[in-house]
Amino acid sequence: MDPITLQLYRHRFSGVAEEMGVTLRRTAYSPNIKERLDFSCAVFDGSGNMVAQAAHIPAHLGAMPASVKTILDRFPVWAEGDVVIVNDPFEGGNHLPDITMIVPVFVPGDEAGTDAAAAPLPTQVIRQQAATAPQEPFASPPGAKRPSFFVASRAHHADVGGMTPGSLPLSTEIYQEGIIIPPVKLYQAGACNDDLLRLILRNVRTPDERRGDIAAQRAAAAVGARRLRELVAAHGRDEVLAYTHHLQTYTERITRSVIARWPDGVFAFEDVIELIEGDRLTLAPIHVTATIAGDEVTFDFSGSSAVVHGSLNAVIAITQSACYYVVRCLMDDEVPMNAGCFAPVHVVAPANSLVNAGPPAAVAAGNVETSQRITDVVLGALAQALPGQIPAASQGTMNNLTMGGLRPDGSPFAYYETIGGGMGAAPSGAGLSGTQVHMTNTLNTPIEALEIAYPFRVLRYALRRGSGGAGRHRGGDGIVREYELLVPTTVTMLSERRAVPPWGLRGGQAGRPGRNLILHADGIEEELPSKFTRRLQPGDRLRVETPGGGGWGGEEAAG
Repeated sequence: MDPITLQLYRHRFSGVAEEMGVTLRRTAYSPNIKERLDFSCAVFDGSGNMVAQAAHIPAHLGAMPASVKTILDRFPVWAEGDVVIVNDPFEGGNHLPDITMIVPVFVPGDEAGTDAAAAPLPTQVIRQQAATAPQEPFASPPGAKRPSFFVASRAHHADVGGMTPGSLPLSTEIYQEGIIIPPVKLYQAGACNDDLLRLILRNVRTPDERRGDIAAQRAAAAVGARRLRELVAAHGRDEVLAYTHHLQTYTERITRSVIARWPDGVFAFEDVIELIEGDRLTLAPIHVTATIAGDEVTFDFSGSSAVVHGSLNAVIAITQSACYYVVRCLMDDEVPMNAGCFAPVHVVAPANSLVNAGPPAAVAAGNVETSQRITDVVLGALAQALPGQIPAASQGTMNNLTMGGLRPDGSPFAYYETIGGGMGAAPSGAGLSGTQVHMTNTLNTPIEALEIAYPFRVLRYALRRGSGGAGRHRGGDGIVREYELLVPTTVTMLSERRAVPPWGLRGGQAGRPGRNLILHADGIEEELPSKFTRRLQPGDRLRVETPGGGGWGGEEAAG
């Protein structure tokens, strides 16, 4: 391995993933993908180990590899032109609106029985539970042709059916959340399965938009495949495949060296999720014990709530993603993002729990809200070991807003948005205000684009001054965003930190909790809980006030 060549390949592979993302953005139909950038793209080797992921959505860090591994187990035989899609959270997905597309990439030399792409990492990189045996490298049947690479994209589609527009309903089982797509070949050897595509589009509210976004994901895969073939043509198959392996082992070595500098010990933390059942608020605990031992860290979620009656349940891939994300944040920005980052990080979660749900649990909000709380508890545990590096709690929610109905011309619309808030203050300074934090990495939808696409207006979009927690370093402020409806509209809100505020650290004060308000056309103001579905009328206004981040350090810290 040549260190200069290694860095060249690091940027070559990440460049492939980044260009896939640019293609997906430019060819997508929905504002959620082309404006908010709610997608991720990645490159995998022939065994399903991540080689590079573009800097897109942290919630996809552990989930996309799980999808690829599941699909490799399901489809041992591949052909040029195959395209597999999946959104089933219990077969490698995370929640139904996120549709993953995986495409094999064959290069010259990928002949029957070739195993050059199948070399496993020195340390198995995916460990779902302590009781689960590590997955073996993908093996083709005798005589089958196998690809050297896979390219994958995961995009949040603004509607995939279900109880309410936007497919993030107040559900109690997964069947209410939309169409469930197990791993299936949408294209086989380049031929589209038109019946399957019609079935999918018949089960969504906005079929033209979904057709366009699926086509955009396929275009992104085509660009990724072309760039990988060009790389092999320029440098040779053996060298390119060798450096996929070198990059992963290099990253694992760096990750282990970072963890080895942390103090050994056992550190526990607990926080809560807000459950709404009718008019009753219940707090469900998420508990983690972080054990640092040498150059490895284990996050054990024993003691967390059992599966809940609602959509806040998270599948294990989401819990893994949150843990990987926190560890990655504590590493240098220059470390490549690939499977090697996962090797020294172990996640243990009780089966059928809030953080490791099984079917038929509802999971729509687990991906977007519970993932944020898992991040909070992991940070809270590591703050005891690394007090000079960990910030206070950020807003702790994505403030998921979906709206849908019919435009004046009778055509359907479905809108999805996450709304930023306050970032927690850190030992190094104040938290940022009005930003997306942690497990979401999206932009906002520009008001101009939103009002062109949907029948409502944004009347106010401003910082929520004073909502950040006080301290030596103040937490970031949240956001106020107010919408006016122009047509009858079904509105669903999935949010958190409305009852329990984001915590401060080292004597810093908590940030202010968020608020959800409806200002009815008749002048009545109504405050609603963290999760609700309502049918609103023209002239009604929805105001979302997002939480501020926690402060860091008290007066004693300042002295």
